[in-house]
Amino acid sequence: MKVTILGCGYVGIELGRQLASRGHEPIGVRRSEEGVERIDAAGFEGVRADITDRDALAAVPDGDAIVFAASSGGRGAEAARDVYVDGLRTAIETFGERETTPDRLVYTSSTGVHGDHDGDWVDEETPLEPTTEKTEVLAEAERIALELPAKYGFDGTVARYAGLYGPDRYRLERYLDGPVTEGYLNMVHRDDAAGAVRSLLEGSLARGEVVQVVDDEPVSKWAFADWLADECNVERPPKRTKADRLADDDLSEAGRRRILTSKRCSNEKLRALGYEFAFPTYREGYRDAIETYRNG
Repeated sequence: MKVTILGCGYVGIELGRQLASRGHEPIGVRRSEEGVERIDAAGFEGVRADITDRDALAAVPDGDAIVFAASSGGRGAEAARDVYVDGLRTAIETFGERETTPDRLVYTSSTGVHGDHDGDWVDEETPLEPTTEKTEVLAEAERIALELPAKYGFDGTVARYAGLYGPDRYRLERYLDGPVTEGYLNMVHRDDAAGAVRSLLEGSLARGEVVQVVDDEPVSKWAFADWLADECNVERPPKRTKADRLADDDLSEAGRRRILTSKRCSNEKLRALGYEFAFPTYREGYRDAIETYRNG
């Protein structure tokens, strides 16, 4: 299977590694030469192209599947729209108009589209309630990913990621130093974020559907911080309630909305599709980071 990974970064490179190790042919696409070098170093082919540019995408070979895993670089809603809406639409149209079209698309989204549910459980059937301009853009992109490919005769799937963590993204100090504001963490290790998409592709699963990619155990931030401190043999960090944090003068509107957004994301559908996690919970996923911390 030939898989084109558009925006082949943190998760995309791991996806390419997994696909290559199982005999598939991944092609990673990045805008910069440095990005292409990272793909090559990971052991599979890299192509330099701006995925929002129709002409630049002409350099990208045909594939059996497209994975749209691009990032807007943590910038605002306008930049997100350029990538997730306009870029996604451009990619689908460009590959869809070729003589040889892909069989399917997988678009990687975010559980941020759910908005606030006051700590209740959400799944793929829960109506979306995005609370920021950026998550509104992500919700719009999900609709494009599910609907537009059909115009060109292939299927779209949305893989909706929880908070990503893993090598170079453990951020232990954030929770060890504190203060930690109350709320829930929904997480998935990078290797499982990639592994879930690989599983959907290999099994030809969830065509035309949304699948939440999140591990087995959403956890309160306070409980996670205390567990992490205990495992690292340091004092537990100070805690703050939502009310305390919301009273701070330095809090941006986006930060305020993040604090007010609380939910627990279910992975029941992904489990039912047969995916087996390498890191079922944060306990397994943070083990290497904890050992590194302990050893100084």
